[in-house]
Formats: sequence, C-alpha cells, structure tokens
Amino acid sequence: MKSKETAKGHFGPYGGRYVAETLMGPLNELARAYEEAKADPGFMAEYHEILREYVGRASPITVARRLSESLGGATIVLKREDLNHTGAHKVNNTIGQGLLAKRMGKKRLIAETGAGMHGVATATVAAYLGMPCEVYMGAIDVERQKPNVERMKMLGATVHAVSEGSATLKDAMNEALRDWVTNCDDTFYVIGTVAGPYPYPEMVRDFQRVIGDEARRQCLERFGRLPDEAIACVGGGSNAMGLFAGFLDDTSVKLVGVEAGGKGLASGEHAASINGGRLGVLHGAKTMLLQTEGGNIIDTYSVSAGLDYPGVGPEHCFLHDTGRAEYSVIDDDEAIAAFDALCRYEGIIPALESSHALAEAIKRAPNMEKGSILLVNLSGRGDKDMENVMRYKASKAKEGGAK
Repeated sequence: MKSKETAKGHFGPYGGRYVAETLMGPLNELARAYEEAKADPGFMAEYHEILREYVGRASPITVARRLSESLGGATIVLKREDLNHTGAHKVNNTIGQGLLAKRMGKKRLIAETGAGMHGVATATVAAYLGMPCEVYMGAIDVERQKPNVERMKMLGATVHAVSEGSATLKDAMNEALRDWVTNCDDTFYVIGTVAGPYPYPEMVRDFQRVIGDEARRQCLERFGRLPDEAIACVGGGSNAMGLFAGFLDDTSVKLVGVEAGGKGLASGEHAASINGGRLGVLHGAKTMLLQTEGGNIIDTYSVSAGLDYPGVGPEHCFLHDTGRAEYSVIDDDEAIAAFDALCRYEGIIPALESSHALAEAIKRAPNMEKGSILLVNLSGRGDKDMENVMRYKASKAKEGGAK
C-alpha cells in the first residue's frame, strides 16, 4: 500500500500541525513556498545540479561480498550515502532547504542536530550559500560527537550546547523551535528529519527520496531486478523514508525500519518509539512517542546519538499501521558487532546509526535463499563514532572483568 497523506499534512491519524499560533504564519508561508518551488523546473534543476556537482551524487551501490559470503543466504548490498560530501545522507535535505530559504529571502539558517551530521550538512550549505548559521545540539551529544562539533565551527557555524532536559536531540529541537518563533521573519529552520509540523515531514521525505530513486534504478541496472528487502535505521526516520519512497509502489519489496533498542526494550533504556511508544504530540506533530501514561516524555538512550530521539516521523507510523513496512529493534551490542563486521570484512567504517540497519540484515541474510538481495541504506560513515565506540568497548570490557 502506497503511503499517502489522507489530508494535507496527515498520514492517517498521524502528522498535522500542533504548534503555537505564532508559528502558524511561518509554517503557512513555508508550505506555500515549498509547493511553488517543487513545481518550478528551474528550482528542481538547480537542486539536482548541486547534488551532482557538489555532493557527488549519484552515490553508488556496493555488494558486501565478503560479509555476505561469511553469512550465507542473501546478498547484502549497500547504498553508499557515506560517500556523499559531508559523509551522510543529511546533505540531500539541507541543500534543498537551503535553496528554499534563499528563494524565500531568508537571511539566516538554524538547525538542531544529534549525531552532528545534520549540523555539519546545514553549516556546509550555509557556507556554500553565504548565510550565517546557528546549530542547537544537546550537551551530551556535544561531548560524544566532538569531531562534528569542530567541523561545524570550522565551517563558520555557531554551536549552542543545550543542557536542559536529557541534553540530547529532543532538547536541541526544543531550543531551535524557540529561536524560530522569535526570529521567523529573517530565519529559516532547517529540520533534519521527517518529523515536526507540516510541511516538514513531506518536504524532508521529498528531498531524501533521491536515495530510493537512485537505489531502485541501480538495482535494476546491476541485478536486473529489485531487492527483496530494503532496510534502513529509524530515529526520526529521514534516511529510511528517503529509501522507502523509491519502493513504496513495489509491493514485492519488503520495507524494514530498524529502531534503536539501546539496552533492550525490557530495560526501558532505548529509543524505539514505534515498538515501545504510544500516541502523542511532540514538536508539532502527532506520532508515536516514548512517554509516560501522564504524557511526559521519557528520556531515551542509544549508543547512537542520531537515533536517540523519543519520537518518529508520522509517515513511518502510518506505514507500520498499514503493514507496508515493518519495524524491528536492534540493541547496542548488536549494532557494535555489525560495525566491527563491516570494518573487518569490507573495509568500510559505518556510522553507528547505519550499523543498526546492517545488524538487521546480518540477522536476516542466513535465513534467506541464496540469490536474495538485502538492500541496506548505509546512511553515513563512522569517523564521528570512533571515540564513542572505543568508550563503549572499554565499558563492556570493564563490566566483563567485574563479573
């Protein structure tokens, strides 16, 4: 079943626009501007030209030959978003929103970021377009993603460490929204995922669907057929929605989103909103959230900063409810093991976010027929995660020694 907005900005009961009255005007302005821009061949031509000549698209697909042989069964194929300029899928969206900001006459870009890749991508497009940029980032994420903080500063962005709440992505987004409310006349808020109020979920999906469109074409060219399954990690869900968008009409392709299981669903320390959440409203949209019965947001946990978010894009909730996509859970240990496996077998260091999707493929491959194809969105590279991985391994070794 193809995902469709059942009403403008809604996916079944999910999505919508639940914001303060002061933001209704800016959101209406944004929605109008985006509808006009995507219908403008000149705008879309400029967008795709920059993706091609600046970002380096199309990103290739790579057969993970040695890893697949070690597992038996299905062949794992990687969509290499890690090879984009800035090192992840995030730049597909920031280029689009940056051009839209310029078209609207906005003078300043702001963004929120978790793992830092969206912050880097926003700082990059701000430098490219000659615009000032400020990025909000949870204080905990500032510490565990130091390389990306330095990259943002080098690109000219001001980075604000947010200490309120859990000091992670949710709180960074809260601060960015406050900034936008105050400065909406000259400021464009570049949201990095398929969450937030209408039109952001649709707009980010549309800018990211280049991933799925390319991957579909590349699989047909390389293998003469479509993959059996398309797998991507899901925090807010932009890389997954970008991949899924290319295959929504292809019912033979199973769509699999992978949430961050942290220390396990039973522990309560995870970031699996679809598998462990309930319906609520966060950051301007109705979606599945990790919250108490009283409606208070629960602090999330994941070894991966980019998946450490208590909600999920509303379209993902709709795809889950309709059965068009399924959503599994991978814990920290499994993600780290997949991270190591790709490094050792293929010479590719994946982002910890992407390692969750890879871990799911590693689970599935041995139980599938030889010749089956598992397409995994390798949404980013793992340079930013090296220190975090070393800390995690040291902590696990210490726990093992204590036993």
